[in-house]
Amino acid sequence: MPVTQKGLKLLLAGLVLMICGYVLMAGGGVEDPRVFNYEMFNFRRMVVAPVVIIAGIAVIVVGIMIRDRNPENKG
Repeated sequence: MPVTQKGLKLLLAGLVLMICGYVLMAGGGVEDPRVFNYEMFNFRRMVVAPVVIIAGIAVIVVGIMIRDRNPENKG
């Protein structure tokens, strides 16, 4: 089951989505360990970033599972 050209594009798009999700999740640290930072638990890090990462995983799965509908390309 080879990956098609469209599937490869979807794999790369999913990888970019996952990287964007991890970038959204980054940050929120403090320099003084005695100070608690509530910014670590904001909406972007707790909701948006995981949803973007899961969407990237879903796009990768679709990219792997997609088949070529053109029957003459079967070898």
